[in-house]
Amino acid sequence: MTKKPRPRAVIIDDDYLLRTLMGDVFKDRGYEVHSSAEPGLSSIFLDSQCSCPVGTHCTNIIITDINMPDMTGLEFIEHQKRNGCKVQNIAVMSGGWTDEKIEHAKRLGCHIFEKPFKIVEIEKWLDNCERKSDPDNKLSGLPINTIESTRNK
Repeated sequence: MTKKPRPRAVIIDDDYLLRTLMGDVFKDRGYEVHSSAEPGLSSIFLDSQCSCPVGTHCTNIIITDINMPDMTGLEFIEHQKRNGCKVQNIAVMSGGWTDEKIEHAKRLGCHIFEKPFKIVEIEKWLDNCERKSDPDNKLSGLPINTIESTRNK
């Protein structure tokens, strides 16, 4: 019997406690979790065109804060999409939404969470994402981010 691959989530937030809490929520649902304090240090940050083979993606979920050092969450999502990222389930969290930022997030196809939010809101969004996800969960390997791998040594 072939074991179904676990879904994968990437969480990016410079707030350690929120990043850890979100990671626990995803792990409790069976996700493999990759988290980072900065977009450029994320395991999925693309330095060039997406290398995921057709029909696959590097992660099932991306959830990011907006205000972080070096790059905002919206800039990160724009960067990923410009480089061919195919992840469909993307959410952005912020405690300081403006009409302009909301419109920007919507143009990028992101779900919006207002901080502080209730965990049940995240779980409801995940339920929806999981209902429409590929049952075979075809994940590619994660790209190797040279910045992240050097800082972890």
